[in-house]
Amino acid sequence: MHENCVVRVTKDIPFEKACLLGCGVVTGAGAAINTAEVRVGDTVAVIGCGGVGLNAVQGARLAGAHKIIAIDLQPEKLELAKTFGATHTINPNEVDDVVAAVQEITESSGVDHAFEVIGLKPTAEQAIKILGVGGGAYQIGMIPIGKQLEIDPFVDILMQQRKYQGVYMGSTSPKRDIPLYADLYQQGRFNLDDLVSKTIRLEDINAGYAELEGGKIARSVIVFD
Repeated sequence: MHENCVVRVTKDIPFEKACLLGCGVVTGAGAAINTAEVRVGDTVAVIGCGGVGLNAVQGARLAGAHKIIAIDLQPEKLELAKTFGATHTINPNEVDDVVAAVQEITESSGVDHAFEVIGLKPTAEQAIKILGVGGGAYQIGMIPIGKQLEIDPFVDILMQQRKYQGVYMGSTSPKRDIPLYADLYQQGRFNLDDLVSKTIRLEDINAGYAELEGGKIARSVIVFD
């Protein structure tokens, strides 16, 4: 690995926590802090509360968001999102219409920022629909190549003054942001502990992938003892 790709953090952080800073943490938290520039008092929705989505939630919390709505099909993920700063949760299996549920929470204003972390066409379109006037939808999840969003450019974008923006690695400056999140973790202001659902050995990697795909855990970390 080239030295330009290496970032030093304090040795006081356990490796199984520090390893998370290289991808999921910076992508999720950076999307809220760097890309969207969430401000104090904003309202945020995060669609998909896995490892990246949970960090988008706590990035919004760090930035001072007033309402943070976590949206996920897994009840376990929604409960976990609350520990990262979610003020409201929505399980699409338990409501008739996610957009209407968001409108109820926001008193018909919609959200200022919506983060789509799953990478699906329907949820990407949903992220735009739940925005308020002047809001921004941020595409973090990787939608399969060839899929096209079905939105009305006039009604959904122009008349509502909304924007739709892609996010890559949370618009992160690694040498600035990774040490920052490490310091915040040491201060007790950034949650890395609950991101590690379990530690596994290398020979358990296939089981780890299966659990991750099942959607009930945030992250499994491989340790070499």
